[in-house]
This record gives sequence, structure tokens and C-alpha cells, in this order.
Amino acid sequence: MRRVIAERSLSETAVNEESALGLYRELVRVRRFDERALSLQRRGGMSSYPSYRGQGASQVGAASALTAEDWLFPTYRSNALQIARGVPMSDVLLFRRGHPEFSSDHNLPVFPQAVPIATQLPHAVGAGMAAAYRGADHAVLAYLGDGATSEGDFHEAMNFAGVFDAPVVFFCENNGWAISTPRERQTASATLAQKARAYGFEGVRVDGMDPIAVRRTVADALGDAREGTPVFVESLTNRQGAHTTSDDPSRYRHRGPELPDWRTADPLERFETYLREAGVLDDELIATVEAETERELDRAVERAEAVPDPDPEELFEPVFAEVTAPLAEQRRQLRSREIDDR
Repeated sequence: MRRVIAERSLSETAVNEESALGLYRELVRVRRFDERALSLQRRGGMSSYPSYRGQGASQVGAASALTAEDWLFPTYRSNALQIARGVPMSDVLLFRRGHPEFSSDHNLPVFPQAVPIATQLPHAVGAGMAAAYRGADHAVLAYLGDGATSEGDFHEAMNFAGVFDAPVVFFCENNGWAISTPRERQTASATLAQKARAYGFEGVRVDGMDPIAVRRTVADALGDAREGTPVFVESLTNRQGAHTTSDDPSRYRHRGPELPDWRTADPLERFETYLREAGVLDDELIATVEAETERELDRAVERAEAVPDPDPEELFEPVFAEVTAPLAEQRRQLRSREIDDR
């Protein structure tokens, strides 16, 4: 496993100054988005929000490893990955406000978010198998959390990937918790990465607080996947906040294991310190990046808040080709409730 970036000079990482600063800009963008989104939720701008604070370096590093053609299969906690991939911030905000996931016409190879745990994984493997059948030269990155490894869909997807040599990288962020269940209560495996061996392919671990290490590890894994060898990457991170805004981590975090300093340090602060010491980042550039990010966020919030709230009845339209009897009854009940509320 690759560890603390401060132990390596920039020249030893195979990442040039421009790429390192690009990673820094994305780290700032996704951190400030997370903070703004949390603030918007607290004032009623969305019903719930899953913060990813502490996991931004992991997701930015993974996003930077993707080629333009590689597909991303995200979940509800991968907003940083999506934003770093190019999904507009306003799209993410609008989705959290009840609108269709992709409000803009970005044409990125990004699958809709999966909120049910692990349901995106068989889809990701299917997409990878389809790419292989067509002879396409791209891979699929399937994002999941450590809790997803306890779901049947995870094992089915891993099995299919191994049997059919699907060009898929399973990118698992292990933040130590599946809501309030610590990893040690989920599995007796010493690591999550070793689960890949049962399905006939490699599992690797990486310091998820180091965007350069994650970038290199995921890039290598995607390269293997394009050659027909799936890979499982376990990115060791730390969920610094709550599971979602409806969660109270103070009720259970004291029951979890003690994590080493490298895993609890703030990844943005650590990377900023590293780049300062490498002589590629200073106060002026930091101020510029922060100002640019704030302007981008202001525009994203303005755009999202300018869109009228969706009609609740729109929920029933895209479920099936024709509205079924149960859906029709649910829609009738909704209309009745709206009349009563008046």
C-alpha cells in the first residue's frame, strides 16, 4: 500500500507540477462544494445530503485516472468523483433537490447514481462485458463503499467480472463504517481487497488520503482492466463527518477502532502542505484557486435555485412505459393529500 506523500518528492511520483496543481484545484473544488451543499441542506435547500469530507482526495485521484472514454458508475457518496469527472456542480445540486440527475447536456460517460447499496455493480460489469464484446477500448470504474461488500449484488458482480474477464475496476472506499456498523463487524476478512482472490483477480490497497497514490493505483488498475483483467482497489479513507445529515455519529463512533494519524489527517491540508514544501504552491495561487471556486459555486447555486421545484406527479411517469395500477393508486393518493393540505 502506498502511504504518506510527504515521504516522496514530487519528482518521484511520476506526476509533474501541472498535474499536481490540477489535483489540488480539484481538491479545493470538491471540498468547497461539500461545505456549500451541507450549508444549503441545513437551511432547507435539500432534504438530505451525504457529506464526503475526508474522502475527497480518494475520489479526485480516481477521477483523474479515467480516460475520456472510461465509464463511471457512481453512488450517492461519490459527488466528488462526479464533479472531478466533469459533471456540473449545478447538476448535483439539482439532483439533490428532486430533479432529474443530469440537468445539463454534458454527454459524459457517467451512469446515474445508485442510492440502493451495490445495485450499480452488476450494471457496471454488464457495461464492461458489452464493451469487451464490441471490442471497445475503454474500462469501467465502479465506485462502492465498504458497506456494499456485504451485499449480494457485490459478490454476483465480482463473480461475473472474474468469470468473463470484464474490463472493470471495483473502486471501494473503505471509510471504516457502513452507517453505524464498523468494518470489523461486517467481515472477518483482514482486508476488503483480499476478497477479490475468491473471484480470480487481484485486489490492492492504497492510501486514500493521497490523491497521487490513488491516481497511480487506479490508472494501473484501469490499464489491467482494458487488457481483460478486472481489479479490486481498496482505498483507505476516513469519513470525517456523519453518514448523512440525518445521522448522528457521536452515538457510535466511540465504538470504532483507533485509526493511524495518516488516515485521520485532513487530506486537503496535507496535500497543500506537501505542495508548499515542493515549491509549487504559495499563498497567491491558493487565493486564486479559492476565489475561482467560490465564483463557480455561486453560479452553480444560482442556477440550481432558479429552476422551479419539480411537480411531485413527475415521479410516476418514467417508472414504466405505461402507468401501472399500483402507481395510479399512489398518484391518486398523492392528489388527494394535496387537496387536503389546501
